[in-house]
Amino acid sequence: MIRLRQDLCVAMVVVMAGLWLSATANAQAPTPTPENAAKYIDATAGMTADRAVGMALEHNPEIHAAVKEVEAARALVRQAGLRANPKLTVSGAKMIGGADYTTMAEVMLPLELGGRRSARITVAERELEVREQDHINHERMLAADVRVKFGEALAAIMRLAVAEKTLAAARQTYDLIAARVTEGKAAPLEQSVFMVEVNRLASLRETAEGRVETALFELRSLTGMRPEEPMRLKGDFTGMIAALPSLTGSIDSALKQRPDLEGARSVERLAAARVEQAKSTGRFDASVFSGYQRTDSSFPVNGFDENGILTPVRDIFHMFTFGIEMDLPLRNRNQGAVAAAAFEQEAAKSRIEFGELTIRREVAAGFARYNRAARSLALLQNGVRDQANANLQVVWQTYELGSRSLIDYIGEMRRFLEIDNEVVDAELETYLANVEIMRAMNAAELRKK
Repeated sequence: MIRLRQDLCVAMVVVMAGLWLSATANAQAPTPTPENAAKYIDATAGMTADRAVGMALEHNPEIHAAVKEVEAARALVRQAGLRANPKLTVSGAKMIGGADYTTMAEVMLPLELGGRRSARITVAERELEVREQDHINHERMLAADVRVKFGEALAAIMRLAVAEKTLAAARQTYDLIAARVTEGKAAPLEQSVFMVEVNRLASLRETAEGRVETALFELRSLTGMRPEEPMRLKGDFTGMIAALPSLTGSIDSALKQRPDLEGARSVERLAAARVEQAKSTGRFDASVFSGYQRTDSSFPVNGFDENGILTPVRDIFHMFTFGIEMDLPLRNRNQGAVAAAAFEQEAAKSRIEFGELTIRREVAAGFARYNRAARSLALLQNGVRDQANANLQVVWQTYELGSRSLIDYIGEMRRFLEIDNEVVDAELETYLANVEIMRAMNAAELRKK
């Protein structure tokens, strides 16, 4: 009797739990939300990666600053070519307690001997070269950063599309399970369990859209756009991946074209020019001068003039002066400055050697990364995704037949979602490796507007 009462209690609890689960499932059934991935893509008027690069190079303040520095260096070249100005000296002398006084005017012209002017011009020209290469390198780095951020934003939109597609499929599956529960072919618990999975997917979709918005804000910042300006992207990873030469050809191209390496070579040439400038400063130099001197002189005695009249002895003397002023480098021949410039030249040579090694490493690493990413993408696209989709359909069919549980189907659905995202990640990784190779090569396509 007691055992029968216990069985009845258990049965009532099971029935009440089933009714509660059914009511909860109906009350908390997920409601559809509008699809949002499409609003970030415009296949007609959307922004391409090339256009984003062009906007960044046109509006980026760092690029503007580099341009102004180049103009400043160009102005210094003009200044270095100007000859030294002549110097005018005007002076006077007055005898204390007497009437004598002298007025003098003298002009001095520095000759700039020993190659001083040509050395100064060469230094200014080498500094201009350094600024120009620095400007080009800024453009190279900014263009690569924009392309990287564009790819990350595009991948985020693709992940959002995957999340929305999976969520839409899950909602359709939820409706089918709800119909099975209504028909009595499935327990209400299955509807509740799948409702949790649908809501989890909805949460993932919200996170994915947040990442899209963040990536677009960062892309707007690089291109000089205001945060509130609308932005839609255009393009796909297949069309944005540039064709690459061989590894050897890429290394040779990078060693010839990289502006940071050419900038290091310009620094070496600048150091050599400063050595010559320091040497010219320690050589013999001279300045020529000439002038006019007027002296009014008198003596405290009287004498007879040509008319026999007694007058004070006084006369005015006019004189032309000339001469040369020489710098004699006997003790100070600028030895310290010459030695310092020579050490700077040696340091520049070492930096060139290190830069060449770095470029070889960057190009080789970029090719290794690109080749592995391309192989991974090919495997995912050809041997994984389609099979995973087929597996998902089979698991659903076996679930409908009662051979598999709903948990098995949910697990397979999660695996398929992970594979879809892995395909997007592989596409992004292949694209980023391609951009990194172009950055290492300083390829013309990198800054294509």
